[in-house]
Amino acid sequence: MQRLIAYVVGVLFAAGLVLGGMANPAKVLAFLDIAGLWDPSLACVMGAAVAIGLIGFGIAKKRKSALLGVPMQLPVARVVDARLVLGSLTFGIGWGLAGFCPGPAIVLAGLLNGKALVFVLAMLAGMWLFAVLERQKNK
Repeated sequence: MQRLIAYVVGVLFAAGLVLGGMANPAKVLAFLDIAGLWDPSLACVMGAAVAIGLIGFGIAKKRKSALLGVPMQLPVARVVDARLVLGSLTFGIGWGLAGFCPGPAIVLAGLLNGKALVFVLAMLAGMWLFAVLERQKNK
């Protein structure tokens, strides 16, 4: 049952990304082009997502378990450190250069979009490199 629900939620998320324009790199790049032909429409999509997230996290904080009975696991870190800032900058630079962030890139890679496939492979390589460096650091 958990896998079925995860699948349905994933499909719903992918549909939302596509319908909201988040999977269109040209639209994303136009949103990021604040000095040129700025397209503010994605701000509404992101604003709605943040509002829904705030409501969802507010409800989740009050629960001990998820709706399927598994323990609730919410983020607990509150520190803004160099790793967070560097990661955020890396994410933003990648998003600005490619017009993709991970969710939409995976959706488009599933549709065999060549640029998205390259992005996802680069993202996976970066995740692998991070894991290797973390293991080295923790030895």
